[in-house]
This record gives sequence, C-alpha cells and structure tokens, in this order.
Amino acid sequence: MAEEKNNSKKKIIVDEDWKQQAKKDKEVLAAKEEAEKKEAPQDKRLQPLPEGDFAALISMLFTQTLFSLGFINVQGQEKREPDLTLAKYNIDMLETLEQKTKGNLSDDEQQALTTALNELRMAYVKVSGQTEN
Repeated sequence: MAEEKNNSKKKIIVDEDWKQQAKKDKEVLAAKEEAEKKEAPQDKRLQPLPEGDFAALISMLFTQTLFSLGFINVQGQEKREPDLTLAKYNIDMLETLEQKTKGNLSDDEQQALTTALNELRMAYVKVSGQTEN
C-alpha cells in the first residue's frame, strides 16, 4: 500500500486551469500585436522590393547615373548641378560588369546592359558638353 501512495505522487497531473490560462495568454498577446500594428504609422510609399537579379542591378546603377547627371531630381529640392565624376564612376561600374560577365549573360541581360551603357554614355557626353560651355 505504501508503494501505491508513492506511485500516485509521481504521476503528472495535467491541470485544465493551466491550459485555459495559456490560451488566454495567447489571446492577449495576439490582441497586443494587432493593436501595435494598427498604431504603427502606415507608410504607403513602402512597397515590397523587386527581385534581386541582374536587371535590377543594371537598373540601380542606371538610375544613379541619371541622378548624378541631373536628369532625375528630388521633389521639393533645388535642381542640382550634374556630378560628372559620380556619373563616370557609375558608368565605369557598368563597364566592369560587362567585362566580368562576358559570355555568362543571357541574350536579354546582355542587351539590357549594352543598351544601358550606350544610353548613359550618350547622356554623359551631352551633359559634359553643356557644362563646358
């Protein structure tokens, strides 16, 4: 009989109150998270980023070059003078990509890179000719 009493003490008893309390805690936490989402300022300008691929890299350098050449302005700011040094650097970066990836690009990727470089070179010559006058 003494053994029966010892065995009964070693059993784990699952408390239903514990389960209910855990469920309530989860609900409270979920409600807090929902409230925080509603309180956080919703910036409609934030959008998911595009896929990080070769075309995106070309586009990024292309856009930076257009900005440095003065073709893109920031709304609400004064028009900036072209930064030919930065523009040349970005064009050089695209040229490096062209050299280092030669023979490893798809036809579409190669065409996009070639077109971007040709357009940026022509824009650079146009802007550098205007700033020299």
